[in-house]
Amino acid sequence: MENPSPAAALGRALWALLLATLGAAGLPRGGESVCSARAPAKYSITFTGKWSQTAFPKQYPMFRPPAQWSSLLGAAHSSDYSMWRKNQYVSNGLRDFAERGEAWALMKEIEAAGEALQSVHAVFSAPAVPSGTGQTSAELEVQRRHSLVSSGPAGGGGHRPGAGRAEPPSPQVSFVVRIVPSPDWFVGVDSLDLCDGDQWREQAALDLYPYDAGTDSGFTFSSPNFATIPQDTVTEITSSSPSHPANSFYYPRLKALPPIARVTLVRLRQSPRAFVPPAPVPPSRDNEIVDSASVPETPLDCEVSLWSSWGLCGGPCGRLGAKSRTRYVRVQPANNGSPCPELEEEAECVPDNCV
Repeated sequence: MENPSPAAALGRALWALLLATLGAAGLPRGGESVCSARAPAKYSITFTGKWSQTAFPKQYPMFRPPAQWSSLLGAAHSSDYSMWRKNQYVSNGLRDFAERGEAWALMKEIEAAGEALQSVHAVFSAPAVPSGTGQTSAELEVQRRHSLVSSGPAGGGGHRPGAGRAEPPSPQVSFVVRIVPSPDWFVGVDSLDLCDGDQWREQAALDLYPYDAGTDSGFTFSSPNFATIPQDTVTEITSSSPSHPANSFYYPRLKALPPIARVTLVRLRQSPRAFVPPAPVPPSRDNEIVDSASVPETPLDCEVSLWSSWGLCGGPCGRLGAKSRTRYVRVQPANNGSPCPELEEEAECVPDNCV
């Protein structure tokens, strides 16, 4: 048998190194699940707002503007892309969306990620919800990435089936919806996996809770613009954090906030075909829903101001007089919250200028 030339041996060694490099690049990162489902899958996504005055009575926006939700903006993507993530900084596009509901910059960022990394497979959106309790929906299509398959070079041993093959990571879905009005608050899902091994999940449902984008320091729904400098990371808003009575979601009697929204994804049984995004539908009051049986009643305790200064002590000479002070109601109680205390108090005193 003829011994291989040094050049041929070097070529095979370099090819083996290239295969190892490509194979490693195609492998999912640590902790990622892989997806071997073959055909693309189409899903309906339904967003349901649960932001009611019963569940969230504190500072509930009634007008200019009343409680409502922005349009939903989302993407089907691979793990190479992240629209937003807890404890990380948001992009400029997501900042604009969370603060003002402007989607243009975020759409450009998603488009750029799709072109540069080939990591965004589809973009989807749903109309705004004109009240705190309502529904909006859209359709989306998800598909896995193709596996990496490589063969040897000419004269280097021929085709090797499966060489360099790596199962692609599962496709994921992310979206955001702005809370209106608010400084920079939103709800959403970060990288939801819809593939389970070799098959697509039939449905998924998640309760949603408010997040702070970390770009505006306002405490209440109607706070004026007050930029956070330096910018903070995304944090979840809870019943006790931020720990300040002025915060619109501060409910110290609750261990956890009730869900402010819910999202449901259901796989559609249809033959695969080209995906056409749904046409935008003008917002309508017809999508309002109120299910009183499932709405939690969050107790809101009465809040009063500090006492005023004591008034003058009045009364006749040689006898005790009386003085008084007052306070006023800042927040009326609701949903069996603690009632308001007395708003006026009197005390005995010795008159300074008796008559």
